[in-house]
Amino acid sequence: MKSVTLLKAELFKQGGLEKYTWALARDFCALGSPVTVLTTGNVQSPFSDPLLNIVSFPIAHPLSFFNVVHFEKACIRYLERNPTPVVFGLDRNSFQTHIRAGNGAHIAYLKRRAREEGYIKQLSFAVNPLHRAILSLEKKGFEHPELKILFTNSEMVKNEILQFYSLDPRKIEVVHNGVDWHAMQKIFDRWETIKEQTVQDRKAFQFLFVGHNFFRKGLEKLLFALAQIKEEHFQLNVVGHERNADYFKNLAQKLNISQKVFFFGPQKEMAPFYSSADCLAIPSLYDPFANVTVEALAMGLFVLSSKTNGGHEVLNEKNGVVIESLDDVKRFAEELKNTLNFRKTGVSAHSIRQSVRHLDFSSQLRRITALTIGL
Repeated sequence: MKSVTLLKAELFKQGGLEKYTWALARDFCALGSPVTVLTTGNVQSPFSDPLLNIVSFPIAHPLSFFNVVHFEKACIRYLERNPTPVVFGLDRNSFQTHIRAGNGAHIAYLKRRAREEGYIKQLSFAVNPLHRAILSLEKKGFEHPELKILFTNSEMVKNEILQFYSLDPRKIEVVHNGVDWHAMQKIFDRWETIKEQTVQDRKAFQFLFVGHNFFRKGLEKLLFALAQIKEEHFQLNVVGHERNADYFKNLAQKLNISQKVFFFGPQKEMAPFYSSADCLAIPSLYDPFANVTVEALAMGLFVLSSKTNGGHEVLNEKNGVVIESLDDVKRFAEELKNTLNFRKTGVSAHSIRQSVRHLDFSSQLRRITALTIGL
């Protein structure tokens, strides 16, 4: 079986991309492929396997720019001495035979930010050494002649890569993000009981917003749109970490909807929030594919998403709605008002949950590993 080298810096963190890297390593090992993980810092694998080898380079500098460059050079030196038929990248590196662009195209992300934050911010991107380094590595990696497959988690990201970079579109495979569909069955079966225990105002329609970095996730635009329908009976629960949380709390107060908006901060256990909600609102300014999209669907929630969240591609007229433009506040508000008709019921929740059964995480992961080693 083909040997695999995985490239992902800073695996000591606990984010979604780090967990995904370990899941890939485990699945490659399960298929019989020896796996070497190249990373940085003090790392311990969450699983043990005789086929797994971890090589961790020391973190050389507190500044991100230097660490990006350091990791790139360390990977090149290692691969020159220890070549493998499969080099699978999950970060930005100049050479990989296979890439999963889970964070999308950095160039597309910066252009979307520039449109939202103005010309001065755009100029800062051009001179920021971290952005320049990432863009350089991204271009080299995506356009490298030895690249065999580039995995994206949405058609949106695929189209962005083809817009900004020169590569054969046949090299790109779209595999939507998966969700632990089967593992969520037990908690889904209890959602009505949980809702009875956690929701005080049962008549209020329950909106849910989940995400870190509230501005990028579109909370500001959501609050402005909700203010347009403040006479309706609803509640918005906000979950996630945000350094400037007071700005959003003050904004809700200025818009006279603070009595309808509740901030819960970051939460380890999301089941009570998914169980209590009727609809997830994910109006991201840019998300290659927000995981909360499929998590909410797997818990039977109707989903309202921006078109700039790649997760919108799994929505249809029965399980969600797509906001074409977040800048059209009036239209956004109309969609929110229409969404009030999609209150979560036993029947609707079951139907919505079934709409993402095919996206079970293990099957989506196996699609990637099997294509990579040619099964």
